[in-house]
Parts: sequence; structure tokens; C-alpha cells
Amino acid sequence: MAFNHLPAAMHDALGPLSVTPVTHSVPMAKNHRPSGPTESGDSRPSPDMILDRLAAGAGRAARITHTEHLPPRPGTHAIWPDRIRPEVIAAIGRAGIDHPWVHQAAAAECALDGESVVIATGTASGKSLAYLAPVLSALLDGSEAPNGRAATALYLSPTKALAADQRRSVKALASPLGNAVRPAVYDGDTPVEEREWVRQYANYVLTNPDMLHRGILPSHPRWASFLRALRFVVIDECHTYRGVFGSHVAQVLRRLRRLCARYGSDPVFLLASATAAEPSVAAGRLTGLPVKEIADDASPRGELVFALWEPPLTEMRGEKGAPVRRTATAETADLLTDLTLQGVRTVAFVRSRRGAELISVITKERLAEVDRSLPGRVAAYRGGYLPEERRALERALHSGELLGLSATTALELGIDVSGLDAVVIAGYPGTRASLWQQAGRAGRSGEGALAVLVARDDPLDTFLVHHPEALFHQPVESTVLDPDNPYVLAPHLCAAAAELPLTAADLDLFGPTVPELLPQLEAAKLLRKRAAGWHWTRRERAADLTDIRGGGGRPVQIVEEGTGRLLGTVDEAASHTAVHEGAVHLHQGRTYLVRKLDLEDSVALVEEANPPYSTNARDTTAITVLETDTTIPWGDGRLCYGSVEVTNQVVSFLRRKLITGEVLGETKLELPPRTLRTRAVWWTVTEDQLDAARINPEILGGALHAAEHASIGMLPFFATCDRWDIGGVSVPLHPDTLLPTVFVYDGHPGGAGFAERAFHTARAWLTATREAIASCECEAGCPSCIQSPKCGNGNEPLHKRGAVRLLTELLRAAPADPSAPEGQPAPGGGPAPGSRPAPGSRPAPGGRAAPPAPPEAPRGT
Repeated sequence: MAFNHLPAAMHDALGPLSVTPVTHSVPMAKNHRPSGPTESGDSRPSPDMILDRLAAGAGRAARITHTEHLPPRPGTHAIWPDRIRPEVIAAIGRAGIDHPWVHQAAAAECALDGESVVIATGTASGKSLAYLAPVLSALLDGSEAPNGRAATALYLSPTKALAADQRRSVKALASPLGNAVRPAVYDGDTPVEEREWVRQYANYVLTNPDMLHRGILPSHPRWASFLRALRFVVIDECHTYRGVFGSHVAQVLRRLRRLCARYGSDPVFLLASATAAEPSVAAGRLTGLPVKEIADDASPRGELVFALWEPPLTEMRGEKGAPVRRTATAETADLLTDLTLQGVRTVAFVRSRRGAELISVITKERLAEVDRSLPGRVAAYRGGYLPEERRALERALHSGELLGLSATTALELGIDVSGLDAVVIAGYPGTRASLWQQAGRAGRSGEGALAVLVARDDPLDTFLVHHPEALFHQPVESTVLDPDNPYVLAPHLCAAAAELPLTAADLDLFGPTVPELLPQLEAAKLLRKRAAGWHWTRRERAADLTDIRGGGGRPVQIVEEGTGRLLGTVDEAASHTAVHEGAVHLHQGRTYLVRKLDLEDSVALVEEANPPYSTNARDTTAITVLETDTTIPWGDGRLCYGSVEVTNQVVSFLRRKLITGEVLGETKLELPPRTLRTRAVWWTVTEDQLDAARINPEILGGALHAAEHASIGMLPFFATCDRWDIGGVSVPLHPDTLLPTVFVYDGHPGGAGFAERAFHTARAWLTATREAIASCECEAGCPSCIQSPKCGNGNEPLHKRGAVRLLTELLRAAPADPSAPEGQPAPGGGPAPGSRPAPGSRPAPGGRAAPPAPPEAPRGT
């Protein structure tokens, strides 16, 4: 029997990165005018005051496990390079900016020198202006040529919303330049009648990697004049291009560079990133070019008060009688309600689309009980909305009409949401970098801001709110991507060959694994070699071979059965878990039940309903070892890394009471199985090790299963991944290893580097896992340590004490981690050697730091 835990395949958007602020010793410069009138110091409550009001309710103060104070930071000015046109500098001055920050001027200098550069500074540090100044100057030069378009620029963002927001900003900034700068958005929402104008006349085109991959590059002859004049490629929020998505984007950019060379241009790449470890390395891997790094943030920022918040235990009992903590969803809805009543402008960031909708619904209901005018000032924002819905919400947010917003990471990026007073984060977002990016969305006008991290009932979340040093004293993570992943590279070689025949001269551009892949593509009759190179052989579009966001297949349309109205879409890969028959679907505050999922026609038919429950899909998984790349002895056992094949099938779904999460029942489903070839780390134990750990056959399955759940829950702290990106299987006797085995694998075809990172940090990772289970005060296992609400086996069997003894014995003979990345947390979540504490930290209310307490179990990992 196999015990398993599979990841959901895709998310709303990939999460981004940021940094702990650093105080400069220089005085605040006085020559930086604000862009608009600032409120007096008395008109806005301080972050401490807002937090005190939130903590004033019954039992609220005890939920704050730690409060971190990050002091305000002054800024340092410079002057713009003299090569930037004076008209551009004057336009920037009209926007209220007399002088750039030092990092802005340095980035502009690199761009003008023809040097690709990554600006890796904090949220609201002016990264956009750093690349816009040289870009606008070049476009102004190009507009004076006889054809009026001797210079063009391409802007890439990970989301449509960010591109639309940037177009508004560019248009406003460049308005004094007249028609010299012609910005235009070119994405799936652009009307067909406008597209030809964009191709022929726009000189600043804003798009996303998906449209570049499917729309622009395959139609490059129609873009010839634009590509011929291409001077700059701006890649905004480049830290979001990680994992499999980042690997795809890296190959899309190589295809772009190849076509630019064909038309005689060699654009400079300007990348903007929230601060990450080694941003120039990640930027170089993304673009395939040497990239200079500018990471010293010279901008000022206001005080940030950051509270860690743990929901209380309830009287409810979950599976196997385990204690249940109040959900982060319910707690966040309470906080958003209270903040709205205080008049505090707030965004609540939520991991899932359904969570964002549910928090919005609960908040509106509670506000209506107090003031009937307030529910209309709160809304949800997520991917999958129709374009007109997204635009309306963005306008309402800009105007201040909305006071509270419950949003997925679709709003986490650089969209201008200036004026926010507070951010509530419902569950650890997967990386410290993403946590700081979300927290940095508040206080953008230079005022102080409040951030609150609400822990989910999950091992990692509980661990972190009781180990604040693991959040505030650790550097942000590296951006992980692998452009040479053959599952990623192969379809892009086909797409490149369809654009222009591949030649021997192109091979170096696409990486060292190309010579191995070309014969395989020929054998599959996808490419044919001729004298001029390799040609695409088929009638269908080569760009359609892959979905760069990893979803695969056509998006499933969500259609209201009675009216035929299109409500939105969901990725094909997520459809089995999100819109199966009987699933509850939330959209703009309305609740729908899925009546039918038609996989052949990619349609889910829904009807409006009001069920008193939510739904969670359950699945089963089997795993086969295809190839073992590396094996390390762990005593008598083994730690291995290699290729596996995972077969998964959604078999049922649970109905859970809203708010409490109590299970009401389970319904069987009949959906086809799905197969995934990917990379995994796995460990085995021998009979002698089981005897030493006092693990008898009756509890072996439960001990392995519990260790698997908890290790998945802890891995995101050691690998730059989201818990939904990884899955696991535990087997008392696996047919390929002939031993008790626990697998943890990447949830993406070909792998995404997460299992490999787990292999290289295995000792620290599994030591932290053991501590997470052992330190939980529950008797026999709970969602805070070993239970998972998404487990395909209904959390049966699980054995908490057996898992602790098993991991203790396994780790007794564990070798040192072979290549643990510098700065990774020490076992138990303590600070890494040489790490620097964050300034201004203080203990939880009561004057004493809360003691370490239970971490939580993998929820949906």
C-alpha cells in the first residue's frame, strides 16, 4: 500500500521576492518632492496604534507570537547621467522627482553603456524609473529619425495587470514628450483591430512572456520593423521567473535574441527584481547574457511593524480526533473586517483563488452587520477574472473607492497600490523573499505600515511564527531555474526551428544539452535535418507544443449552465482538483456548484448555489523509479536522487463546513489518471534501523507516512519552492528499492530543482522535520505536525512517535550535507552562522519572546 500526497499543478501566479530593509547612515535628502499632497502626521494612525486596536479583542493579544520593528531608512540622491535627454529629465521633474536615488542613476548609466543590468532593490525603491529614464531617452532619439521609429523597446511582465498598470505610468510620465513615446499593451486582451497599429507604430510595447512565446515570435515577419529597431528589453519582476516557468521564459528570451540578431539588432536587457540572493547569477541564467548587478538600495522607507499571528485552537476535533486550530481564512477575514472598520486601507494576500473569494465574502457579510455602506468597499482580486472585471477592480483600487482587498499573488507584483496602511498575509507564501515583497506593498507613500502574517494550520507556518529568527535573521533565497531541462528545452527548439531553421551556429545559444535532444526530435519526426539546418516538419504551430506556465492543455472554461455566461477559466492541470463534479466554485462573492466537468470540450458547467460547505479533492499516487543518479549511504540506509514516474488520480472530495473546517462527508469521483515524469529525492531504511528505532510492522506504514507529510511541509524552507510544487509517497516495501521508502518529488515534468535542493540539504531538512513533529504538544498527531487535509489516504495510518523515532535513527548516521547553500537555516530554524539580526526586534506582548512551539502539517503540499 502506498501513502501519498500530490501537489496541485498550478497557481494563480508565481510569487516574487524582496528584502529586509537596511538603514543608511546618510541624512535624508531634502530635494525630493512628493508626487502629491501628503497627509499630516496626525491624520493616519501609526502602525503600532493599528496593531494595538487589532489586539484589543478578547484573547487577541495572545495570538501575537512576535512583533518585529524595522526602523525608517533615509535615502541618498545622485544626478542623472548627462546622456539622458534633457526633455526626459524635465518630464521626470514634472512628476515630482528632482533627483534620482543612487541606484537609479547607476542603472541608467549601465543601460546607456550598452550593458545589461539587473536592479535588485526593495519594494517601492523606484526600479521602474531606473530603466524608464534611459528607455524614454532612446525612444525620443528614435522618434526624430525619418521613419519616426528608429528605436523601440519591449517590456515584459509576468501578469497582464502589471503591464496595464505600467502603461498608465509610462503614458503619464511621457506626456510632456508628445507623440515621441507611443506605449501600447499587446496581450490576449488587446482587441484584434488594435493589434496591427501596435505592430506598425508603437515604440514601447508592453506584453508578457506568454504572448511573446505564442503571438510575437511565431509571427516575427509582421514584427520585422519593431525587432529591427529594438534597443531595450525590460524584464520586470524578474524574480518571479523561477522553477519550470522561469526555465521556459529563459528559452523564450533566447528565441527572441536569435530573431533580433536575424534582423540586425542586439538589445540591452534591463531587469528589475525584488532583492534576491545573487540576482546577477539568476538574471544571467534567465537571459543567457552577462548581467551587471545593482543591489544597494538607496531609497528611503517608512517604519514597518511586522506581527506574527497564530490563530487559536478551537473546541473542534478533526480527523482521528485531532485538535483543530482556527483557520487562517477565518482569522484573516476577521482582521480585514476590523481594519476596514478602522478606515485602514488594507490588502489581504491569500494563497488560493478560492481563499481570496471566501475572505471577501465573509468580510462583506460581517461589515454589512455594522454598516450597510461598507461591503461595497471590499472586493476580491485573483487570476481567472475576465479582463473587464480586472480593469474595474484596478481602477477602484487606484481611486481609493476600495478600502479592503482580498487578493492572490496576482496583485503581489509592482502594481501601484500606493496609500496602503496595512497588509495581512494569510499563510506563509513559500519564500522569505515573497513574504517581504507582500509586506512591502504597504507604506508606499513613505508613511509607516503594518504587516501581519497569519499562520495556517501547517507545520511550516507554526514553526515560523514561533521561530521569528528564521524569518527576520535570514537572507532571502536564490532564484532557481534550469533552462537546460530537456522537458523545457525540446519544445522551444521546435518553436525556434519553426521561426527560422536551426543551424549549427544556434546551438550554443540554446545550451549544452541541444546536441543530445536534436536526434530525439528527429526520431520523433518533429524536426528534419537538411543542408540549411533543422526544420519544423508539421502543419500545427510549434509554439503550441508547450504551455510555458506548466499547465498544459487548453484552459477549462467555467460556464454558468442556465445562461451560458463565461465566468472565467482554470488551468487544465488544476481542473481535476478545482472544478470536478460537485466542487464549490467562488466568483466575485457568488457561490457556484460544478454540475459537470467535460474534459473533452474543456468546459465546467456550474450553477449558482449556496452550500454551507467548501470542497477539497483527494487523490492517490503510485511512483516508479526510472533512474538513480546519486546514492549516499546513511548508515545502513540510503539517500538517493534521480528520475521517477508518478501516476496520480483524483478519487474523491471532502465537504467541509465553512469557517470551522469540520468534515461533513466524502464523495467518490471517477476521473482519469495522470502520469508525470519528474525528479525525486528518496530515502530508505533497513530492518536493523527499524529495530533500533523500535518500529514494528504494525506502525511502520504510519511512521513513514507521518515523516513524509511533515518533510513535505518543511521543504519550502530549504528549497525555493511552493509547497504546492512538491508531492510525496511513502511505501512500507517499495518494489524498486525492496525497502521501506519515502519519496519527495517535483510536481513538474522533468523536475524543477526542488528535489535536488532537498537532496543537498537533506540533513538540515530532515532534522528540522524531526523537531517539527517532536515539539508539537498534541498527543497523536494533528494538522500542526503530521496531518494533511489533502492526503489521498485520509491521514490513515499515521504514527507520530514512530516518525520521531524513525527520523532520529535515520539522522544518527547522516553525513554532512554535501552542498548546502550558504545562509540556509540551521536545523531547528535558528540563524545561519554569521547571519545578522534584523534591527529593532522586540518580543511578543508581555515583554518575553514566546517559546518555540508546534509547527504544522503539510496542508496541500
